[in-house]
Amino acid sequence: MADLPKKAKVVIIGGGVIGCSSLYHLAKKGWTDCVLLEKNELTAGSTWHAAGNVPTFSTSWGIMNMQRYSTELYSRLGEEVDYPMNYHQTGSIRLAHTRERMQEFERAASMGRYQGIKMEMWTPEEAKERYPFMETHDLAGVLYDPTDGDIDPAQVTQALAKGARDMGAKIIRFCPATGVTQEKDGSWIVHTEQGDIACDYVVNAAGYYAQRVGEWFKPYGGRTVPMMVMSHQYLLSEEVPEVEAWTKENGGKLPLIRDVDVSYYLRQEKHGFNLGPYEPNCRAHWTDDSDPMPDDFSFQLWSDDLDRIEDIVTDAMERVPLLGQSGISRVINGPIPYAPDGLPLIGPMPGVKNAFEACVFTFGIAQGGGAGKVLAEWIVDGATEWDMWAVDPRRYTDYTDHDYCVKKGMEVYGNEYAMHFPHHEWPAARDKKLSPVHDKVKALGGVMGAYNGWERANWYAKPGDDTSLEATHTWGRSGPWEARVREECEAVRDACGVLDLPGFSRFRIQGAGADEWLRGFVTGGLPKVGRINLVYVADTRGRIVTEFSCIRLDEDDFVLITAATAQWHDGDLIRNAVPEGVTVSETTRDRDALLLAGPKSRDLLAPLTDADLSAGWLTHQHCTVAGKPAFLIRVSFTGELGWEVHAANEDMPAIFDAIIEAGAKPFGMYALNSLRIEKGYRAWKGDLSTDYTLLEGGLERFVKLDKPQDFTGKAALLAEKQQGRKKGFVTLKVDAGEADAPYMSPLWHKGEIVGETTSGAWGYRVGHSVALGMVRADLTVPGTELEVEIYGEKRPATVQEDQPMWDPENARIRA
Repeated sequence: MADLPKKAKVVIIGGGVIGCSSLYHLAKKGWTDCVLLEKNELTAGSTWHAAGNVPTFSTSWGIMNMQRYSTELYSRLGEEVDYPMNYHQTGSIRLAHTRERMQEFERAASMGRYQGIKMEMWTPEEAKERYPFMETHDLAGVLYDPTDGDIDPAQVTQALAKGARDMGAKIIRFCPATGVTQEKDGSWIVHTEQGDIACDYVVNAAGYYAQRVGEWFKPYGGRTVPMMVMSHQYLLSEEVPEVEAWTKENGGKLPLIRDVDVSYYLRQEKHGFNLGPYEPNCRAHWTDDSDPMPDDFSFQLWSDDLDRIEDIVTDAMERVPLLGQSGISRVINGPIPYAPDGLPLIGPMPGVKNAFEACVFTFGIAQGGGAGKVLAEWIVDGATEWDMWAVDPRRYTDYTDHDYCVKKGMEVYGNEYAMHFPHHEWPAARDKKLSPVHDKVKALGGVMGAYNGWERANWYAKPGDDTSLEATHTWGRSGPWEARVREECEAVRDACGVLDLPGFSRFRIQGAGADEWLRGFVTGGLPKVGRINLVYVADTRGRIVTEFSCIRLDEDDFVLITAATAQWHDGDLIRNAVPEGVTVSETTRDRDALLLAGPKSRDLLAPLTDADLSAGWLTHQHCTVAGKPAFLIRVSFTGELGWEVHAANEDMPAIFDAIIEAGAKPFGMYALNSLRIEKGYRAWKGDLSTDYTLLEGGLERFVKLDKPQDFTGKAALLAEKQQGRKKGFVTLKVDAGEADAPYMSPLWHKGEIVGETTSGAWGYRVGHSVALGMVRADLTVPGTELEVEIYGEKRPATVQEDQPMWDPENARIRA
């Protein structure tokens, strides 16, 4: 056991596969002066009892990237660090019972091919040839992933640990961390039972103890880590002679089966089987005082509870009858941490400087290699190679209380293999944040969706419309909402619509020097007093970090408005950058906003307000609406004449009632998405992400390379300007079928993948499907013919002029 050093660059708390991978990747990047603390032996938490499956499958681009990297790392790691490992890339057979599941598989396969994973779609007969012991008569098809397989969790963890040690990093076992103290300069003291370690950065990689460790950071701006713990069982069978014979004859293991519509995996374990169900009748642990979390659960399991999984086991035995002919040799029932969406927390700790998280991994072995890479990039480079918003801890904010985390964790576990249809809203733990007119919106027929915990209407149903969850189980645009969304878009086009939009993230920047600081913070120019414009923040590579609406109230008085989901991300970004003397205050929860849009919106609003409605586009003013104080901004994300009406929560009900009574038609988020795509307006973390530079994103007009301020990313953007961009933003007219292009649909040209869509929707004003995307720079020429792959079907798409498809001259918005 190594001696505890007095100082380190980074201290990692937790010695599972994630902590060891993080240490290994920090050392690979040259940061060898790092220390990992483990209170017991390495792998003592979820790692030691993990099944060790290593899939690449995901419908999340970032997650697939991370898991793909894990498979590539594990393939070479044993030889690289001279540590023997059992890693079997057997391939996997993922079973589809329905057309909708086949569409999901086609989507994942297309993303996989883009990343270099040679996934294939098989018929049931082809699957039977590869897996003769499986019944296939009731299947619609199969997805085959040749890179899937399994690895020994302890071996891969020890290999990563050895690699880190060999490069000079230190691992201190049997050394519990007991707390942290942050110094005035932002550095840390990590307290342990063996003494203290001073460090620049600290990482919470404590697995299912991450919430306890997270409490130590609350005095320094932290929050309760959003997580809970599930009981997960898997069964090991006795050996099966037929499996042993097949293995000897074929020189390898059977492919892994995932029957995702029933919800289990089945793989060969030696010469028997490993069956892992994800049952709807699931069990959470350590959720209340009747079941307290022990101080140390190292290398421990719970008693088995086979009644919960009986139906799934029976189905698996019918799928592979050999399983039913063998007895159960062992049941593993251990704790697995779950975040509310089932994805881990990797990245900056919200609200806390120089602290990071790499915890709450449900599939830690599969994601461990990639997670270490991502975490090391966050710490060393300040940014990740791939946009990893899917796992960024700041994607959650203040709505993730204990009740939310438990209910969502159980919902995710019980639907582990569920399809995430674009119009489906998961029902557990809703209504966490409500607008002041929520009940009024519901009474008008609002069918709600959750956005950073805020309830917003997705569409407005009429009496008799099917608003059931079952109606949303489609990848297509057609559903009970489709006719209503069309009507809502037409109302905004022809008359006046109103959208209640709670949750705008609002930050007020004030104080001497605010103007000069902002000029060095954003890539472009600032508005004049009384005006508003868009501003962008880049990272050191010139990539898009975020977008703000910048409102200038006075010379050194600004309001920055950003997306609801960006609240903690952008809040940290601002607060960590402002100089002394400049203050930041937030009014996100205190105010609501209405979007009023359409050619008749001025006529409707005029009798209700004392505002000057002749003031031009991109202006703002204080006024009253319906006799209540309000702040009116002349902008419109719909592309029609319109205003944003901002007001205090207590004043908004009267304003909303007056606008509805005056004849405005309520519209929802689905209509807004259609309207904004027709205008080419970008959405954050879809069209605007760190996967793209500002120049690639078509945002050059928001970059002032000639201004004296040396904003972040300026050098990279100057170099890109000289050398030429690799990709370019395009608007596409798509000859779509029943579905519009989802995020990250591959774009093809002459048999080659040349780009991807970033969003897509039906344009009800232009009368066809529209997609926004990124394509190889030489193919951005208007009129270029491409194909977009939508759920396995290649559809013709044509590059449009570099201008909005609807009202390209902006005559309607300026009216």
